[in-house]
Amino acid sequence: MTNWNVISGGWKQFSGKVKEQWGRLTDDELVQINGKRESLEGILQQKYGYTPDEARREVDNWISRN
Repeated sequence: MTNWNVISGGWKQFSGKVKEQWGRLTDDELVQINGKRESLEGILQQKYGYTPDEARREVDNWISRN
């Protein structure tokens, strides 16, 4: 399982994979997230209508695949 610190530290590389997974996210939003998991989860809640628990699970699942 990938550690979020690795993702955060390499955000520029991982942001493309985030965009592949969640295509509704804009480039500006990816810049705004800037490797912060809480920001990613919050924007996923806004864009996809996830509950906080759903957003957390979605991110956990994505991390386990990457």
